[in-house]
Amino acid sequence: MTRERRFRVERPCDLLKALLETPPGLSRTEAKRLLRFRAISVNGRSSVRHDTLVLPGDEVTISASRHPLSPEAGGSFPRIVHEDGAIVVVDKPAGLLTIATEAEKTRTAYRALNDHLKARARTSRQQIFVVHRLDRDTSGLVVFARTEAAKRALQNGWKSVRKTYQAVVEGVPAASAGTLRSRLVETGSLLVHGTDRGGRVAVSRYRVLRAGPERSLLEIEIETGRKNQIRVQLAEIGHPVVGDRKYGARTDPAGRLALHACELAFAHPVSGEPTRLRSELPASLRGLVR
Repeated sequence: MTRERRFRVERPCDLLKALLETPPGLSRTEAKRLLRFRAISVNGRSSVRHDTLVLPGDEVTISASRHPLSPEAGGSFPRIVHEDGAIVVVDKPAGLLTIATEAEKTRTAYRALNDHLKARARTSRQQIFVVHRLDRDTSGLVVFARTEAAKRALQNGWKSVRKTYQAVVEGVPAASAGTLRSRLVETGSLLVHGTDRGGRVAVSRYRVLRAGPERSLLEIEIETGRKNQIRVQLAEIGHPVVGDRKYGARTDPAGRLALHACELAFAHPVSGEPTRLRSELPASLRGLVR
């Protein structure tokens, strides 16, 4: 569903039946999810239930602006790339929050995935746990735990997790590989920058995978996980991430931040087996460096 849809009820029935039968029709799971998110209204009234009686001529509105994420939503839903009894790993699209904020409570990777798993398992007791997060504008791999024990095990060993990103940057770095070390602080306006005194140590290693006349594709492995670390450090050496106007980028050909969390390698929280997961660079970014 990509836009607000309206239809008129043709015969008396409960609202759920109307949603299932009126073309193109919703699945029972999707209809109940929409009702729970108050994304459906009858004659402008959103406080409706699945068993609300609707009559001929009543107008039913399905609002795209309040549509919860679902697998049917295509690119907006975080694709599951690995799932077992302890963890679920998703490929989060750019523009989607990992977890809720004061301004956005529902359209998050956490909420979308948990609702999907609940609907699939047909139980409200399904619960996932947040292990880490990615910035809203960064795409890529995010790990959720299926038990509190798995969450604790992953977070306790998070420093040993190998975290690799790919970024398209403006220009071509003078060195084809290098280590970036700085101390980062955050201002009251939520802007992060380097400092000579205080701050928190940030370390990243990069190598140039491909270079073009205007942009380069870099692979970056981070030793520390500071806020906006990669974005700030690349901007400091004069090669901001494409689309990152917050930190000085001048171009935005893909209409998004060109930063992608492409690989995670860690010990499985239950078996201890080495686990390596990878996500390919999105098509919208692959064509930026020729």
